[in-house]
Amino acid sequence: MAAFFNPERPMAESFDDFSEEKSKSQIKRELHALQALGERLTTLKPEMQERLPLSDDMRRALEAAPKHKTHIARKRHIQYLGKLMRDQDVEGILAIVDQLDSSTREYNERFHALERWRDRLVAGDDETLEAFVAQYPETDRQHLRGLIRHAQHETAHNRPPTATRKIFKYIREVDERQRGLL
Repeated sequence: MAAFFNPERPMAESFDDFSEEKSKSQIKRELHALQALGERLTTLKPEMQERLPLSDDMRRALEAAPKHKTHIARKRHIQYLGKLMRDQDVEGILAIVDQLDSSTREYNERFHALERWRDRLVAGDDETLEAFVAQYPETDRQHLRGLIRHAQHETAHNRPPTATRKIFKYIREVDERQRGLL
């Protein structure tokens, strides 16, 4: 107690010395979070894993993950993935995973925004198309305009929305290309 208490030094100043250090519990929480992220990466499809900024060791470990079937082997491998995650760009990986993983809020918000664009394009006019092209300059305007005309024709004749689905697929590809996900 005497080592922490110095009557000549204010009490708040003595506690500031330890605020820089992480507690053992905090370190464990961070390591478990890295393991959880590593486990989450094992659930992604290989083409999605290719888009992530991962080291070669991490890629090999993710490829080997399905081979570990028993509980203890899987647990050890998840711990190994957590260890490898320490050397990765965690924020960059999380940003991409959140946009690719359909269970995240970011993915759902982006998905709904693209649905709104699709609906506005099918129901809209040239101004809506120009607004979309202004936001996504890589858009092939003629291709999209042809899809829109075809979708409007299908809607007018009560046909299945095949072109509307094609519009959504196309604008999702344009969005992913702009975000660097493709």
